[in-house]
Amino acid sequence: MKGIVFNVLEEVVVAHYGEAVWDDLLDAAGSSGVYTSLGSYPDDQMMRLVKAASDALGISPTDVVRWFGRQAIPRLAERYPVFFTAYSSTRPFVLALNTIIHPEVRKLYTGAHCPHFDFRDADDGALLIGYQSPRRLCALAHGFIEGVADHYHEHAEVEHMTCMNHGDEHCQMRMTVH
Repeated sequence: MKGIVFNVLEEVVVAHYGEAVWDDLLDAAGSSGVYTSLGSYPDDQMMRLVKAASDALGISPTDVVRWFGRQAIPRLAERYPVFFTAYSSTRPFVLALNTIIHPEVRKLYTGAHCPHFDFRDADDGALLIGYQSPRRLCALAHGFIEGVADHYHEHAEVEHMTCMNHGDEHCQMRMTVH
């Protein structure tokens, strides 16, 4: 996982809970906390931090990851405004992930492993989103979608119809935006 993700996680935790909590999470995860934005780090370092936060807060790891995704978007929008100003609402932003945003992420962060999404329109206007990634971080994608909706002053409802983390072959989410 790229260091920028760890950097943003630190910013989010410190902003909401303070430096001491970040230091406690690092200690509980057995991490030095030294992450450079362009560096690459084993995924298990992030998962140990998630577990530490889950234990400290008494919420599921899935909820920790989803919360982080939602809270990360304002910081990512500040760092990379061009990704956000090109769109006026959540749906077109989400639809641009594979073709525009992730290729740019790979240019900025060599070796970044971005998930792949597939999209279908539901009969009622909802967007069906297929998620593919060996990391199985669909909760992060869910949180990012909610954060993007917040950015555009919209409300996104995301329902996990199938999930690899629950034994399904792939993840399928249903997104409606109001």
